[in-house]
This record gives sequence, C-alpha cells and structure tokens, in this order.
Amino acid sequence: MGQVNDLPEPLAALLSAEGRDLLDALRDHDPSQELALATRLRRDHPAALVSAALGQARLRQRAAAKFGAEDAYRMYFTANGVEQATRGPVAAYRAARFAALGVRSVADLCSGIGGDAIALARAGIRVLAVDRDPLTVATVRANAAALGLDDLVEVRCADVAEVDTAGYDAVFVDPARRGGRGRVFDPEAYSPPLSWALDAARCRPHAALKIAPGIPHELVPADFSAEWISYEGDVKEAVLWCGAGAPGTVSATLLTGSGADPCTLAGRGLPDPAVRPVGRYLYEPDGAVIRAHLVAEVAAELPGGGLVDETIAYVTADGLRALPYATAYEITDVLPFNLKKLKALLRERGVGVLTVKKRGSAVEPEELRRKVKPQGPNAATVFLTRVAGAPTVLIGRPAER
Repeated sequence: MGQVNDLPEPLAALLSAEGRDLLDALRDHDPSQELALATRLRRDHPAALVSAALGQARLRQRAAAKFGAEDAYRMYFTANGVEQATRGPVAAYRAARFAALGVRSVADLCSGIGGDAIALARAGIRVLAVDRDPLTVATVRANAAALGLDDLVEVRCADVAEVDTAGYDAVFVDPARRGGRGRVFDPEAYSPPLSWALDAARCRPHAALKIAPGIPHELVPADFSAEWISYEGDVKEAVLWCGAGAPGTVSATLLTGSGADPCTLAGRGLPDPAVRPVGRYLYEPDGAVIRAHLVAEVAAELPGGGLVDETIAYVTADGLRALPYATAYEITDVLPFNLKKLKALLRERGVGVLTVKKRGSAVEPEELRRKVKPQGPNAATVFLTRVAGAPTVLIGRPAER
C-alpha cells in the first residue's frame, strides 16, 4: 500500500498492516454488538485504531449497496463520501459514455472519494482526480491503490478553479450540493457554482456535469443536452452533457442491477398528451422519465394513450404494451374519493396486502392504510390521484404480460 506516514489520521492507521487485518476481521461484524466487540479488541489493539476500524467497518457496510461488496470491503470511506458518492452502476454507465466518445483522459473535478474516477479508470480512461479536502484526497489515492487502478488515477489536492484542464479530453464536474444546513437547491449555491462548472465544461471537447435531478429545465443551457438517470426505479441524478449528443435535447436513462443494457428514452419535443377517460390500463412512468418531461413520449407509444389529468403523470390506455420505462397496472375500479366506500370495497374483496400510490393527492399512503385497516388474503394497488380535476381512487393490480 506504500508509505502512510504523511496521511491524515485515522486513515494512516487503517492503511497499516495491523489496520487492514483488523478491517478484514470486522467485515461481517454486527454493529449492535460494537460495545462488547470494542472492549475485546482494545486488549490487543490501540483504542484509537479500534475506534477508527469500527467506524470504517460501518461505512463499508453502508457502501456495499452503492459499490457492491467486492469493492466496498476493499475501499476506504468518509461519512460524507459514502452519502455523496455516485452509485457504482451509474458511474460505470457514465464512464462508458465517455469511452464511446473516444475520450482517453478526464479531469474529474470535485472527485469526492473517487467513485467516478474508479469507473473511468476501469473504462481505460486516464483520470486526474481533484478535491480540496486532504482527507478526501488521501482516501481517493487509497481507493485507487486498493483496486489496482493507481497507474491510471492521478490525485491532486487543490481548488478546482486553479486546475489547468487543457491536457485532458474531457472534464467531469460533481459540485458539492450540501452545505452546513443540508441539501442545497440553488445551483449557484453549489460548490463550485453551476455557472463556473458550465464555463469549465465549455473549455474541453467533451464534458459532463452531475447535478440534482430537480433542476428546473429552464436552467439547462441551450448548448448542453440533459439526461436524467434512475437506478432500480429511483431517480439518482441529472447530467448536463457538452459535446455528447445534440445540444438542447433531453433524455431519460433507466439502469438496473440485473446487468441488462441501459434503456434510454429520448425526447422528441412532443406536445402534452390529451386527457382521456381512464382505460383498462394505467401506466406509471419511471421517475427519470417524469423528471425529463417525457411523459408524452410514453403516451405516444400506446394506442389511444392519454393522461388521466392534465397535471398528473399517469398515462392510461385500453391496451397492454410492455414498456421498459413505465410500469403497467390493470385497473378494476374508478371511484370518487370516499374513504368509507373504499374501506368497504376492500373489506368485501378480502384485500389484506395493500400497495398505496399517490400523485396529486394530499392523503398520505400510511394514513390511508391505517384508516382502511386492510385484512384478508388478497392483494390490490390503490392509486390516490385526480382524474379530470376530481379527487379519485383507482384500484387495480400489476398487469400480467
């Protein structure tokens, strides 16, 4: 692993032979038993090392969901780093996009603990990882070495505004979107601000800027394309691309943990779908599709497809068609919202397994479930929504294809 004497504590201790052995021994430890475990370990190891190792072991357990167990239990983390790092499959997808553009080198600005730098290096791309926090920089360097990628990853502790990116094919910028009071929503309050990141991107042939998925569309510059990305149905981020795809275009990309190829829905500038009566099937678009304002593209793929309400992102149609970017439900009942009638209907049908979804309703799913008290052997999905402006309950089940 190399010399650790100049590294920040407690990372230096964890990178020592004793620290690595202790982390290996703690791989499957039970956090609820830490007090007794710490007492036992301190008989043979320094108290500071035991404390650091237990903290790192907890972070590795959390990180396994993002990076996979094989990588997570070899890597090193900070608490903020685990929280803010790009999920492994998302970083791998973005790295593949860069590689497909012919990019051979990337300046990764605001690298964090190195999730994207690792994915880029694994795609065969030379990376300069830059962060201004010494502990974070040391963590990136340790992770690149632990995964055998240090020959492709150069790590630098610096202010990203002072880094010359002229020698790189592309830049990737992941501004910090959390401050002392929590999540930051104003892109100009990012660190660095979005305006700076846009200027940095325009200096290279290719660039990608990772931003919050809730960014208003009107803030996307005309010379960039915008992509919203979900993983296993959860929207993870938006990316502004420069030098990749036609400027001004939008898309939604869906990733899964199954190893299936990414599914991308490209915007075609379609007008909003018409509102129509609820048909036999209801389609719930993936969150990335909704964030990208591509519900019209979903409706266009369904004969007779339309919205249940002009303000609600539920698409309805009379026919069933398998769409990778929307989940289909067969609707059995359409009722004006009435809690007493809904409770009686569910009791009559013996519904004990109740899935509640809402869009455009003030009623919370847990509140509804508590009030209707579902009982019985059968299952149903209830949608709390609006249909043509009126509060409505739709009852159905996942469609069988």
